[in-house]
Amino acid sequence: MAKLSNRFWFQLHGWFSLPIWLIFCFVCITGTIAVVSHELTWLTNPAARATNPDNLTAKPIAELIAAVEQAYPTADVGSVMVLEPYLVNAVIFTDHDKPQAIAYVNQYTGEIQQVNQGITFIGFMRSLHGWLLFPWQSSYSIGYYLVSAMALVMLGALITGLIIYKSFWRSFTQPKIRFNQGKKTVLTDLHRLAGVWSIWFLIVMSATGLWYLVQAVMWHADIDIEPHAPLVAAAQLPATQQTPPVSFADAMQIAKQRFPDFQPSYLMLPEHNRGMYNLMGGGDHIFYDQYAYNLSINPWTGDIAQEKSPATMSALQTISHIADPLHYGTLGGIWTKAIWFLFGLLLSGMSITGFMIWGSRTVKAVRASRASTVLQEAHDGAK
Repeated sequence: MAKLSNRFWFQLHGWFSLPIWLIFCFVCITGTIAVVSHELTWLTNPAARATNPDNLTAKPIAELIAAVEQAYPTADVGSVMVLEPYLVNAVIFTDHDKPQAIAYVNQYTGEIQQVNQGITFIGFMRSLHGWLLFPWQSSYSIGYYLVSAMALVMLGALITGLIIYKSFWRSFTQPKIRFNQGKKTVLTDLHRLAGVWSIWFLIVMSATGLWYLVQAVMWHADIDIEPHAPLVAAAQLPATQQTPPVSFADAMQIAKQRFPDFQPSYLMLPEHNRGMYNLMGGGDHIFYDQYAYNLSINPWTGDIAQEKSPATMSALQTISHIADPLHYGTLGGIWTKAIWFLFGLLLSGMSITGFMIWGSRTVKAVRASRASTVLQEAHDGAK
């Protein structure tokens, strides 16, 4: 009975991954690359590097916007993305000959180093990993469901793997890889060793993936986790004045006064006369993402119409803002990214070695079945 039980768990462990092995492996590999997509951008695109040989302080973002507007007088700047200190700021704008463009502006020198009119490598990898580039239909994407459902596969593989591998904790103190006992033994030892040392990582990926699945269902059901940005009341619009008196620089100052540790990450300018400055950023909270703070500032009055911070978040909002740092390893900067990248490689390797182990067992079983059939036919013929 014990042998039957072990065989059952082994088969279940395989079936948790094998039917969708290619998707699972692809998601693991693209996620591993997405973790270091910012660093790969820095490495491969010199125009994206925020070089600062003179050790200058970063210029106010309002000056970077002004530099783009000076270079492109008819441009309409819509938003600004602030990335790592070693990457340029991305000023997103439209122009008469540019439906959408991203100006790479060095925040230390104020120089426009490149204008990109296509998808960036960072955006491409996040989209490829997040929803496999499947189209979004209204508020859902089949690709997003497929990717987030991999959390169930990962969790099932983890649980069944621990049941199969008796005394797995010995791999922490007595790791072994038997190189002299054949290819199958080496693959099995590598698979088990990587799995045991990745238990914590598998738990984190499964938990955050399950949240993404829940989040997808909520989006599909039109259940809002975050409130929509408010609009300026029509009664507050002046009858004659066309330009709002509160500038972008003023709005940034208001945000800093409200939250002294506010570190801007995504800043949206008003799209029309009833639009507001929607400023998002991070703070000193290590487990929250770079959008944990959110302020909507009225450009006509300077009032904060809506705000959000870790102190005022609901339970669902808190989960939403801690999921990404845990999933992508951004909570400790480049050092935790390196750790997540390493374990992402291990997870990708486990997917491949697991398939190879299953393949060798399957080939062996098929050969044994064929040999048995031949022997049976020979025996029947002898009669």
